[in-house]
This record gives sequence, C-alpha cells and structure tokens, in this order.
Amino acid sequence: MRQAGILAPVFSLPGAYGAGDFGQCSFAFIDYLKSVGMKIWQLLPLNPIGYGNSPYQPLSSFAGEVMYIDLDTLVEEGLLSRKPEPIATDPDHVEYDRIREFKVRVLREAYRNFKPDKNYEKFIQKDWVFLYGVFITLKNKNEGKPWMEWIPEDRNWIKDRPELPEEILEEVRFQMFLQYLFFRQWHKIRSYAKKQRIKLMGDIPFYVGQDSLDVWMNQDCFLLDEDGYPRLVAGVPPDYFAADGQRWGNPIYDWDRFKETGYQFWIDRLTGTAELFDMIRIDHFRAFDTYWAINASCPTAVDGEWIEAPGYEFFDTVLPKLKGTKIVAEDLGMMRDEVYELRDHFKFPGMNVIEFTLLDKKFISKRNMFIYTGTHDNDTIEGWWASLSPEEQEESEKALAKRGIDTEKGTKAEQFAELILMDVPEYCILPTQDILSMGTESRINVPSTINNINWTFRLNSMDGLLDRADWLREMLKKSRRVRTS
Repeated sequence: MRQAGILAPVFSLPGAYGAGDFGQCSFAFIDYLKSVGMKIWQLLPLNPIGYGNSPYQPLSSFAGEVMYIDLDTLVEEGLLSRKPEPIATDPDHVEYDRIREFKVRVLREAYRNFKPDKNYEKFIQKDWVFLYGVFITLKNKNEGKPWMEWIPEDRNWIKDRPELPEEILEEVRFQMFLQYLFFRQWHKIRSYAKKQRIKLMGDIPFYVGQDSLDVWMNQDCFLLDEDGYPRLVAGVPPDYFAADGQRWGNPIYDWDRFKETGYQFWIDRLTGTAELFDMIRIDHFRAFDTYWAINASCPTAVDGEWIEAPGYEFFDTVLPKLKGTKIVAEDLGMMRDEVYELRDHFKFPGMNVIEFTLLDKKFISKRNMFIYTGTHDNDTIEGWWASLSPEEQEESEKALAKRGIDTEKGTKAEQFAELILMDVPEYCILPTQDILSMGTESRINVPSTINNINWTFRLNSMDGLLDRADWLREMLKKSRRVRTS
C-alpha cells in the first residue's frame, strides 16, 4: 500500500513555550496528518539533546529530552496550580538553554506536588532510570562538564556505585520524575496516533555521544584510553560534500566486547526505541558493514581507515527481539556494494533523496524504498534550487519535464513534491519546509558545522500547513497515496 508522511521534528512544531513539545501542538499535528490523508509522522531522536543542540549527540540513548514535557498537561493533572506565563522567545528559532531552564524551574514546582504511585514505582525500576538521574545530577554538580572532566570521585562513581548523600539523591529523584513525565506524555501521543492510524517513525543514531550515560556506564564497550577519552572517533572520509571528510567525534564501539555480551547494549537500545515508534530509521546504516575510524588526535577525517563490522551476525541476533518493528536503512552517500547487499538481505527499505538522484542516470527507484525531497541534513528544495548554476537548473528542468512534471506550474518545491509522490517507492516523505516552499533560512542542519542556527528551525503557527491542506490532499489522491479509511 503506497503511503506518504511528513518529516517534522518535535522541536519544530509551534509549541506554546518557545518550541514544540508533547502538548496540543503534537496532537494537532497528528490531526493534520489524518485530515490530509498522510499515514506517517517521521521524527528525529527524542533523547536528551547534547553537544551543539544535536539530537544525534544525545546524553543518553534511553532517556528523553525534558524540554518536550508539556506544562499545560501538568495543570490539568493538578501538579501545577496554573498555566505558567511563557517567556519571550524567538518565534522562528528554538532557544534551547532558555527554554530548558524555564521549564525545569516550573517542573520543580510540579515535583513538589507529585505523589509517587504504582506506575511511577514501576517506571523507576528500569535499569537506566536511576543511573541517568545520577549522571545528570553529577554532570550539573560538575558545572556541566563532560564526565571525563568530573572530579575523580564523581567520574568513578559508576564503577563501584557507592551510596550517595541525601542532597544528591533528592536531585536524582527529581531527574527520575522528569523522565517519568516525558514517557507518560509520549505514550499518550503514541496511543493517540495509533487511534488516528498514524504511524510514528523514529530515528536512532548509529553512534552515541561521548559525553553520555551510554559511554560512562559501558566504558569497556568503547575504544577509550585510560582517562575515558576515545582513542578512535567516528566520521566519514573526504567526498564531494566535504574535502576534509566529516569528523563527528563519537567514540568507536569495541565490537569484540559487544559480541561477548550478545550485543545486549544494542538490543536494549533498539527495543527501547521500538517501544516508542512503529518504524525505526537507523542513521548511518552503512557502519554495520564498514565504518570509518579516525585517530582521535587527527583534527579532520582525512586520516582514517575502513573497518568491517559484524552486520549479518548483529542483525541475526537483534531482529528477533524487535517483534516486527520496521527498520529503515539510511544508505545515502557513496557506498560499496556490500552495504546494499546487507540491506537487501534483511529486506530493509533504503532511501532516495531526489536532490542527489535526479540527474543520476544509474540510480533506479525501487518499490521497497523511502523517497524524500530532502532530510534534516539537506537544504530545502527552494534553497537547493537557488544554489544551482543556470546550466544545472536547465538540465534539472529537462529531467523534471521528462518525468511528466509541468515546470511552469507552481513552486519548485511543489514540482519536486509531485515528482516523488508519483514515483514508484512505496513510502514518500515530505519535510514541512518543502510543503511550505521555504528557503535555506528554514534548513534544519548543515552537517559537520556547529553554530546557533542548526537544529533551531520552528514553525510559529500551523497556518501555513493548513493553507496547503487542499493541495496535499489533491497530490495524495493523484499519486494514489491517500488513506482509504
């Protein structure tokens, strides 16, 4: 059955407190998807956002970002006496530190009014919950520094786990309370999406952040030096996108150690993510075949080597634990044939981003594939088109016309949306910015850059999407992707 969906990070929704959250904006977005005939909401990782505000450098693979907790729901539940007065924030960009500081301050009041119940007691029995509370509490105690730079008694607490003083334990309990709220609210959203027959598609990074609970509590499973710093870091080699490659800085897994544990960390990671979503897109899927390992002392990604990973054994071990959760392989970029063989062996759908493949005469769209105008790492269609030379635009116009698109009708974003909706892949995903024909100013991320713009794009209302509803319904009907019930 042909399906379509929208890519929209939670933080980009028009929330009432400076960013999208699990409140009315999320429910309204699900209603919108249903009303136009969409079937999929694709999101970015929901984990605690770390270095550079990137959801792909999370502080934990298991915990949730507290900025997403909806405050109005807490008023309805009696944990807050009244709705907080929102702080003034940028209407077009997320100000992470200000919003998080504001919400945590309000959430402390909710914590004082909270009475633990059986559901809470059951939740905090999860292995990671207490440890994450300790991790964040000690991180805050150490002025937010990475765990490798904490005072020795805090850095080494994870090894023997001595009893903590009461003032530390009380803050740990607060952090556990925040995680309880996060998951309780998210599961309400997931239940609502299921009721509306909308599938939720989550995203899981291949690597984890160095400054994370994941690495702190599993130091033997990463290639670290005696002080906890990585000996090798992740990235990709130079290509036509980046002359020096991309040096991400994530620590490299010790796959031999993972094998000894039966890949338990990855099983826990994937099964935990599967509890939140109906589909999981694995970012940087190619690293299950071969991964680029860079010496940590190298400032770029130029000096590295490809190392083989145990992809087949890994998925043979892990997939039986996922109970049918659909896996999507992010297989973009220059790949060796073995990556596609691994993908196809397990029947994972791959990806096609039309900006990359429109003029690639060797590329063939397949039914078992997700096709996009762009992802969180691409420029918008309008921004990308403006960056092309006149010669490139002319060649692309010819390619569009050859595939039946009227290049004189509508915006370029509309033309490319029609192109991919009409294409053969079973799944088609449109970013919100391309539905709205927005330019480069609305781009979510420029890979391998750190600035105050990446990951900050947000809508200040749903009006633009509502204005495009009729057009979307028409396109979905024309492409036979409209929901039948």
